[in-house]
Amino acid sequence: MNFHVITIFPEACKAYTDASVIGRAQKTEKGKGAKVKGKKISVSYYNPRDFAKNKHNKIDDKPYGGGPGMVMQAEPILRAWEKAVGRKKDQKKVKTLIMSPRGKVFTQKLAKDYVKKYDHLVLISGRYEGIDARVKKALKAEEVSVGDYILTGGELPALTIIDSTSRHVKGVLGTHESLEDNRVTTGETYTRPGIIEYKKKKLKVPPVFLSGNHAEIDKRRSS
Repeated sequence: MNFHVITIFPEACKAYTDASVIGRAQKTEKGKGAKVKGKKISVSYYNPRDFAKNKHNKIDDKPYGGGPGMVMQAEPILRAWEKAVGRKKDQKKVKTLIMSPRGKVFTQKLAKDYVKKYDHLVLISGRYEGIDARVKKALKAEEVSVGDYILTGGELPALTIIDSTSRHVKGVLGTHESLEDNRVTTGETYTRPGIIEYKKKKLKVPPVFLSGNHAEIDKRRSS
C-alpha cells in the first residue's frame, strides 16, 4: 500500500510515520540467508506550497461570496496530486480522500476495504476554512471524517487513517496480525508485577489472568 499525503506540514506528519510500526514497515529488511524483505508500505508527502506559482508560495485566498478566514486554493493541490499519482496507468487502484468533519465516518471496515481495493491512497489535509470545492469535483475525491469534532487541520485524521489502514497490510504486524485485529474488546489487560501499591491501596491482577486458562481469559476480555 502506498500512502500519499498532501499537507503544508509534511515534517510534522513524517515524525510520526517514520517511527514505530509504521516506520519499520517502510524499510527494506534482510531476511534469512540472502533474502531481502521488501517494504510493506510507503508514505510520501507533497507540500502544496511547492506547487504554487507565485512569488511567496501562497496557497490560500479569500472565499468568493465572503465569509471568515481563508480557503486553500485548488490549483496547488491539483498539481500536488498529479505529482503523486496523476501518471498511474490504473487509476482504479487510486483512492483520493479529503479529510473533512462532514465526510463519511472512517471505520475498521473502510480500512480493510482500502487495502483490498487500492494500491494508492491519497490523503488531502486541509487547513484554514477548508479547500476549494473544485478539488473534490476534479479528483472525484471522497470526504472522510475520523470523528464528530473539529480539528485545526487534516493532518491528524490523515495519520489516523494511515495507522489504521497499515495494520491490515500483510506483514506490517508480523505474525500477530489476527491478535491485533481482535484486541478491540474490553481493553482489560495487565502486566508484572502482580500486585502494586498506590495511595496505601493494593491493586491486584484478577486471578483469572494468572490461571493460564486462555479460554477463561478470552471470555473475561470479551465480556
